Amino acid sequence: MGDKFERVIFLDIDGVLNSRFWEDEHQVEISDGKYVDIEAVKLFSQLVKETDATVILHSGWRFWFDETMNPTRSEAKYFADAMAREGVEIVGVTPDLTTEEIRRTRKFSLVKADEILCWLQDHRECGNWVVLDDLDLHNSEIEAHQVRPNNDVGITKEDVEKAKLLLLK
Repeated sequence: MGDKFERVIFLDIDGVLNSRFWEDEHQVEISDGKYVDIEAVKLFSQLVKETDATVILHSGWRFWFDETMNPTRSEAKYFADAMAREGVEIVGVTPDLTTEEIRRTRKFSLVKADEILCWLQDHRECGNWVVLDDLDLHNSEIEAHQVRPNNDVGITKEDVEKAKLLLLK
């Protein structure tokens, strides 16, 4: 694998590639299973292209893909197609450390940091990395690498610039 993981973006979707404001204006699309904001996807793709980063999904959406990264739900297919149109490939996902309790209470932020650290442990050749997630992941090591979009608006140009600084340092 070598330099394959020179730069890695751990991507969350909800609150990053969609937002509360976007959802308010796009109920028709959402009812059609189109849960991502295409403009946010385009902005994210600029980050990927400008940093030549590998994308690893750490969103709960990762459960909507099979082990070969083929979407298993229409929402995931729409997302994957939107990413593909922008030339972005999702290479893999973080491991699942959730428990029954975490899934029931939807407190995924409690294990997301450990899932990312576990992935990094398994890929020691990984160089610079950034976490795009609107949630507090309760971990200082992750926090130093995290860009937290405001979930009211999703990813912004400022978020992309912050992420670039972390990836290109």
